[in-house]
Amino acid sequence: MKIDELFKIAVENKASDLHLLVGMPPILRIDGNLTPIKDQDKLTNKDAQEIIYPILTEKQKAVFLSEKELDLSHEIKTGQRFRVNIHLEKDNLGLVARVISSKIPTMEDIEMPDIAYKLLDMTQGLILVTGPTGCGKSTTLAAMVNYINNQRSSNIITLEDPIEFLFKPNKSIIIQRQLHTDMLTFESALIHVLRQDPNVIMVGEMRDLKTIAATITLAETGHLVLATLHTHNAAQTIDRIIDIFPSHQQQQIRLQVSMTLKAILSQQLIPKNDKGRVATREVLLNTPAVSNLIRENKIAQIKTVIQTSAEDGMITMDQDLINLYSQSIITKEVAQAHMVNPEMLN
Repeated sequence: MKIDELFKIAVENKASDLHLLVGMPPILRIDGNLTPIKDQDKLTNKDAQEIIYPILTEKQKAVFLSEKELDLSHEIKTGQRFRVNIHLEKDNLGLVARVISSKIPTMEDIEMPDIAYKLLDMTQGLILVTGPTGCGKSTTLAAMVNYINNQRSSNIITLEDPIEFLFKPNKSIIIQRQLHTDMLTFESALIHVLRQDPNVIMVGEMRDLKTIAATITLAETGHLVLATLHTHNAAQTIDRIIDIFPSHQQQQIRLQVSMTLKAILSQQLIPKNDKGRVATREVLLNTPAVSNLIRENKIAQIKTVIQTSAEDGMITMDQDLINLYSQSIITKEVAQAHMVNPEMLN
């Protein structure tokens, strides 16, 4: 079977991901659960090569054979796009493909909190979207970029690996740049982006010290910067940013973060009562009290500030999970399984 046929099956089954693994039949992730595709044989390494290699250019194949890893985007004839990772597993070829929605979601579609709209009306500072792999960070960023695109005239530059959602300029200009094809590294692109007259910069992922440092500097220079991190909550996000720097730089970074950070939205995707999944979010806003805690390295106290600042638009993950349960969107068991303090629902 050709890979585009497998991609089509993934779309028809409303899967979020397709897995190709030698020794297993093709597998779909549907509503968070892994399900083998019916009537498909277990893959051999030869099968995997015959399925996967045709979607690669000669240059991409050479990069993969050299580096043993490759990320790319792929589009089938229907226009449906996929974010693809190709890798080796026990010296066998493997693939994981994320299904990208053909429709760019709106803020309403993904039920973003009201405070998010106010944040995106800002013209400078750093807004972080965080969470584990597969929690919808890219979808949330896409909705945020699309909101700005429809609201005001800005030059929006996105730095992605790979490009996922394709934006159509409306009130804004949108320049989408892809790692390896349009830029060599995130760091180099961030250094040169100031020469491209940006208003809004979207960084697909803050992966390393140099990228984080460049992103924070951009937010200091009068630009609105949207970025992601693989962290589970707001306090952990701030700790991760600070800790990646050498100890002699950490006080300076605390000062920079305390001034440039606007908000952290940490999210997870969890099963709904009926089919599908729903996002649950923690929201931290950088109020004067939070800024002071960051400067003084009292990050552990941030959770208390979030718990007591609902009137400002903040909410903890536990509070949001309780709200979703009270609205009968999720079960008590699902809520408690994702809560830091599940006894709050006893």
